[in-house]
Amino acid sequence: MSRIGKMPIKLPQGVTLTVKPDNSVAVKGPKGELTQVVDPDIKVEINDGEVVINRPTEQKRHKSMHGLYRSLINNMVHGVSEGYKIEMEVVGVGYKAEAKGQVLELSLGYSHDIHFEVPQEVKLETKTERRSNPIITLTSSDKQLIGQVAAKIRSFREPEPYKGKGIKFVGEVLRKKAGKSATAK
Repeated sequence: MSRIGKMPIKLPQGVTLTVKPDNSVAVKGPKGELTQVVDPDIKVEINDGEVVINRPTEQKRHKSMHGLYRSLINNMVHGVSEGYKIEMEVVGVGYKAEAKGQVLELSLGYSHDIHFEVPQEVKLETKTERRSNPIITLTSSDKQLIGQVAAKIRSFREPEPYKGKGIKFVGEVLRKKAGKSATAK
C-alpha cells in the first residue's frame, strides 16, 4: 500500500471538505476555496474529521494515483487553512523589483523593463530597503499556482553560478563556480 496514500488527512478547525457526485473534491476554509477533480477509481471518504483516500486494486496506475490525490487534497487543506508564502530575492547591482497592483515591474539589466501580471489568486508584495536586495513576496492558498508564478518570475533572470546575480529564493544556497585564473609563466 502507498505510504503517503494511506495516511489520513486531519481537517483543521474551520475547514470543510465536500465530495461531489462527479468525483470532485471542494475544500473551503478561511483563506479561500479550492476544487480538484479526482479520478473515478479513487474513493474519497470523510470519517470523524479525517479524510481517507482508498484505491480499488493494487494496479500500478491505482497505486500512483493513490498517493498523488492524497498529496493534492492535503495541499488544498493546508492552503485554505494556513496558506503558502514564497519569498524571492533579486540579487544584482541596479536590479529592481516593484509591485504596482497585480503587475510586477522588474529591471534586470536587459534593455527594457519586464512587466509581469500576477494572477488575482496570488497576492504580490515587494520590499526594497537601502543597502539590501529587493524582496518579492507571493502569498496564495493554491500551492500549484504560487509555485508556477514563482518559477516564471525566476525564469526572467536565473541566478548565474559565478557571481550569483539573478532572482533566487530566500534561503537558497547557490553553488558557485571558480572563475578563470591567470596562469603563471
